Amino acid sequence: MNAIDLNGQKAVVTGGAQGIGFAVAERLCRSGASVAIWDMDGARAAEAAKKLEGKSAAFAVDITDPAAIERVLAKTEIEIGPVDIVVNSAGIAGMNTTVDAYPIEEWQRVININLNGTFYVNRAVVPGMRQRGYGRICNIASIAGKEGNPNAAAYSASKGGVIALTKSLGKELAGYDIAVNCVTPAAARTPIFDQMTEEHIQYMLSKIPRNRFVEVGEIASLIAWIVSRENSFTTGAVFDISGGRATY
Repeated sequence: MNAIDLNGQKAVVTGGAQGIGFAVAERLCRSGASVAIWDMDGARAAEAAKKLEGKSAAFAVDITDPAAIERVLAKTEIEIGPVDIVVNSAGIAGMNTTVDAYPIEEWQRVININLNGTFYVNRAVVPGMRQRGYGRICNIASIAGKEGNPNAAAYSASKGGVIALTKSLGKELAGYDIAVNCVTPAAARTPIFDQMTEEHIQYMLSKIPRNRFVEVGEIASLIAWIVSRENSFTTGAVFDISGGRATY
């Protein structure tokens, strides 16, 4: 494991109780950061935090509730200190079906968690980062946000929105030492697969030239550098980790 110096940094990882989020939380802790896991499942978040090497905390929060985010941010900063790093990993896959058959309620649910939730978290943490003149934000999008997966329009649209949000916010904060970037992974074998049909899983695999799914540790390694002080120039960028699938 390459050494990334995050000593003294205070980080929040949403959706950090499992999957990509937990891999990121684990890597940030090993790099010296204090990490707060924010997750819908408070009990699972607490169990995950116990597994981390270093100072950690866990909070139950619904990222679709802006007021709840403000409250948990205040609690987090009492527990671990002012937040320097935010990694937005919380998200859902949603239903696999065609656009004309997609239930409106399900569309709204996916957009609200994946896109609106990411916006709410970004919106909450930016004022403190701006005041302190420093911060690192990494939003986890998806290759689906670039390519658009059939039978996954809500997920693809939500992740495309995360990419655009990242670019906009990166430009807004470019005058500060605040970097806002996102990653676009190919599919990783995590609990999110439980929300997908086997047909859709095999479709995603067939599109990856590496002919395998990305490992969560590979994503965490990339993010660890993205949120480090070393990444002092790049902002509003999209870091591809799609195994060769991305065409732009």
